[in-house]
Amino acid sequence: MPRAAVIALSHGGGPLPVLGDPSHDALVKSMRTRVPAILGLNANANANAGAQRRPKAIVLVTAHWSERVPTISSGNKPTLLYDYGGFPPDAYKLKYDAPGSPEVAQRVASLLQNNGFRPQLDNTRGWDHGVFVPMLLVHPDADIPVVQVSVLASEDPVAHFSMGRALAPLRDENIAIVGSGFASFHNLQLMFAGVTRDPSTRTQLEAWNRAVTAAVTEPNAAAREAAMTQWRSFPAAYVAHPRGGAEHFMPLIVCAGAAGDEAGKTYTDHFQGMDVMSYYWE
Repeated sequence: MPRAAVIALSHGGGPLPVLGDPSHDALVKSMRTRVPAILGLNANANANAGAQRRPKAIVLVTAHWSERVPTISSGNKPTLLYDYGGFPPDAYKLKYDAPGSPEVAQRVASLLQNNGFRPQLDNTRGWDHGVFVPMLLVHPDADIPVVQVSVLASEDPVAHFSMGRALAPLRDENIAIVGSGFASFHNLQLMFAGVTRDPSTRTQLEAWNRAVTAAVTEPNAAAREAAMTQWRSFPAAYVAHPRGGAEHFMPLIVCAGAAGDEAGKTYTDHFQGMDVMSYYWE
């Protein structure tokens, strides 16, 4: 059985990627093409070769769910949380009908507990838009179980890397790990002010992306952990993610922890005047 992939993707703004917003064209294209190829979702589930590549489930760490302890959606058929406001009516009619998996949720909880965490199962919370918006693009067939996992409200990088390391055995069970966030930039105040198109800000964000990429793509897990847990010292870290607002960076740290001794790979999308990076291991 091949080892399942890990990817920390950039999911865009609210429901806009699935509403046809032109500024999201590059992100949408990647979620429709690059991400399914990385995860093996395009493989024919009925063909032997395809069945080996296709994950049996997806564990998705979402930036839009912060809790004191790792919390895991464990329902058979989660509803959707339209956790955004001010969008057209179609944004509140979106459906993503993939099943959940209580079995995989329990496995996630066991792995986290065995590594010193005190996880909680939640069989009532629906999937937030950090789950269903990208998954509508990544796998519209919705026939692979999805289990949603929260980030930690503490934003502790050591704990998030440890979460990823704890979840790494899932990969050998053909369960893919997806981080849904926006690692390159999630400072809404600055974004709404239009500074991402300002040359000086772009220069700062280019330095930030270089530092993140150097840390994430480090093939040695111990060296990657040392770098990622010091991410607040990277250039422009507080421009990219304001103090107390780093939830969109945390899924990447979890994914980096799940990568083991593998060199990370990257792809780049262009969004609102800046380069947006996504990272993966396969």
